[in-house]
Amino acid sequence: INLRAKLDEMDRYGWPFGVLFVDLDRFKSINDQYGHDVGDRVLQMLSRTMTASVRPFDMAGRWGGEEFLVLAVNAGADELCVVAERLRILVAQSSFTEGTTTIQTTVSVGATVARADDTAATLIKRADQLLYLSKEQGRNRVMFG
Repeated sequence: INLRAKLDEMDRYGWPFGVLFVDLDRFKSINDQYGHDVGDRVLQMLSRTMTASVRPFDMAGRWGGEEFLVLAVNAGADELCVVAERLRILVAQSSFTEGTTTIQTTVSVGATVARADDTAATLIKRADQLLYLSKEQGRNRVMFG
């Protein structure tokens, strides 16, 4: 995901976009309780759910660990919030069975729209701070800013 290119397009053409920073809630406890193979299946489930929940022209990818980034193109605040909430709800409704146990998880999301004075670093930092706030306020939520 090339944020610099999207920032250039926003400057040049006025095309708005937003970023979602997505993190699995309590992923370490899933790995600790069920093992890393189940943790890998959780990551795969999140990846499939993200792909199904974002708009066809948006981009989603793994940022690292259990963190994912969504680039919502041609999206202002309202569109970004709709995409973020849809993603959060679909992940919470997703599950798979491991033996006799149903594995479910939730995500916390930091959502922000790119601003004229943003760099890739400031945009990611703001989304990350919002993600942290989402975790602080109870997880399984979207914080927009």
